[in-house]
Amino acid sequence: MPAPDLNLISPLNVGEAYQPSFRMADVIDGKARLTEDQFLELYNHASLTQLGQYAAAMTDRLCPEDYRTYVIDRNINYTNICTARCTFCAFKRNDPDAIDAYTLDDEAIYEKIRELTAIGGTQILMQGGMNPALPITYYEQLLTGIRHRFPQIHIHAFSPPEFVEFSRFFNRPVRDILQRFQACGLNTVPGGGGEIFSDRVRSRIGPGKCTGDQWLDVMSEAHKLGMHTSGTMLIGHIEDITDRIDHLQRLRQRQDWALASAPAHYTAFIHWTYQPDNTPLDKKRKWSPDNGKAFEFDNGRTVRLADANEYLRMLALSRLYLDNFRNLQSSWVTMGPKIGQLALFFGANDMGSVMMEENVVSSAGTTYCLSEEMICRIIRDSGWIPAQRNQYYEVLKRHEDPDAPDRRQRPAPPPRRIQHRITPDEAAAYKSAVLSISAKTTAVGRIVTKASDAT
Repeated sequence: MPAPDLNLISPLNVGEAYQPSFRMADVIDGKARLTEDQFLELYNHASLTQLGQYAAAMTDRLCPEDYRTYVIDRNINYTNICTARCTFCAFKRNDPDAIDAYTLDDEAIYEKIRELTAIGGTQILMQGGMNPALPITYYEQLLTGIRHRFPQIHIHAFSPPEFVEFSRFFNRPVRDILQRFQACGLNTVPGGGGEIFSDRVRSRIGPGKCTGDQWLDVMSEAHKLGMHTSGTMLIGHIEDITDRIDHLQRLRQRQDWALASAPAHYTAFIHWTYQPDNTPLDKKRKWSPDNGKAFEFDNGRTVRLADANEYLRMLALSRLYLDNFRNLQSSWVTMGPKIGQLALFFGANDMGSVMMEENVVSSAGTTYCLSEEMICRIIRDSGWIPAQRNQYYEVLKRHEDPDAPDRRQRPAPPPRRIQHRITPDEAAAYKSAVLSISAKTTAVGRIVTKASDAT
């Protein structure tokens, strides 16, 4: 792949003059795959609106349904004690004796799931730090307990970095641990810990965490065992555009293999932006597009934060490049509901989770929260029918009737409490009153109300 044109920095709008040097219609129609060079050309030259149009057209082909989906689940972070020292993470605690370090017991997790089922939730996303003090029996008993007590709940749990550390902690192959957890009730594997696969970036933002190849290998083992997974990417830190392209290329290659050779595959792709508050990485210098210099990798000394424009550009380009991923999620959790809604027009066909609980991103200062009612309204206002799904993207409920979450009649709000009441005559007298202020002006022009104030 040639080096990027560093004189061009993801333009907000370069006008209508640009036309791709290749047949974009063939990419949209599935007759040709977007190459890495073409990806880079679009990133450097296409306007945001152009990318949105291309991505929307491709989404219409891959997801022609009249609905857009969401899931009701709960993030459960069973421990925040972690051996990794990721510089972008505000959630981890490396010291198990820290005052806010914790590990949840089984009953605490069961109670969280009870609360989830009470609002119609269908699955849990359970991940945590890599805690060497927990034996393998902790995980097996927890999974078995959840399966027996809540057989209707889908268990989407334990990211690839956790499995790599499980292998080290328990001195067992990753495949063996996956099989044991699957037998205990694990259904699918989430894509947490993907970040960026590039070694030069990953070694600086995620010391102590598995490599990109190890992450991909865990997912391939899960696919061989019939467990679907999700792909992810974190942008807006020390990576450059070539690192992002490399990341997406590896995902597309592994998905090609899974679709051809395994009983399971990646069901969705999600990318989100680095949230800097309370993280060690936030202490590094920040790149500014106004300094006249292009961003380039400088051994991880400079951070380039990703704004809404950058997020939407990468979403649209990911939709065009990942032609073997049917589903792309909107990341409203990091971008907020308005950009989350715009994502539906830039390649996303899913609003992700109602997310009853979230701890990792909120630790870094981002605390967006949307109810089922609001997610349904966002989807419907965008022109689609809201539909609740499961982890396999199978529709559980289409919300078309008057009893839809965003259409239900809500009770009238209580009447406003009026603090002071006056009669019309009293109001008229008040308005007609003549107000006067007796004042004295000092030699320097200061207004005072009595002579003693002038001294």
